[in-house]
Amino acid sequence: QVPLVESGGGLVQPGGSLRLSCAASGSIFSINTMGWYRQAPGKERELVAGITSGGVTNYADYVKGRFTISRDNAKNTVYLQMNSLKPEDTAMYFCKVRTMRATYWGQGTQVTVSS
Repeated sequence: QVPLVESGGGLVQPGGSLRLSCAASGSIFSINTMGWYRQAPGKERELVAGITSGGVTNYADYVKGRFTISRDNAKNTVYLQMNSLKPEDTAMYFCKVRTMRATYWGQGTQVTVSS
C-alpha cells in the first residue's frame, strides 16, 4: 500500500490556480505535521507550507498570500490551494507527513506554470 498519494498537479497559465491533494493511507497513524515541499530542476528541495495537527500553519515567504495549506484529519489528507501562480512556481511538489515514529514522502506531482 502506497503511504501517500498525491494528485492535482498539471499545466496552468500564469495567474491561474491549482489545488494539490495528498492522502495518507490507513496504515499511517498519529499524524503530527503535514506539509508540502517543492523541487525545481537543478535546485534543492524547499519547504512551501506546513500545518500541524492543531491547524497552525507556516509558509515560505515566496508563497504567502498566494498559497493556502489545509488538512482534513478525518481523511488524513492535506491540501495546497495555489492561486496567482507564477512561472517560478514550476516544480515537482512533494507531500511530507510526520508521525511520532516516522516520516513519509509522496512520489511527487508536477506543477508547470507556462503560457
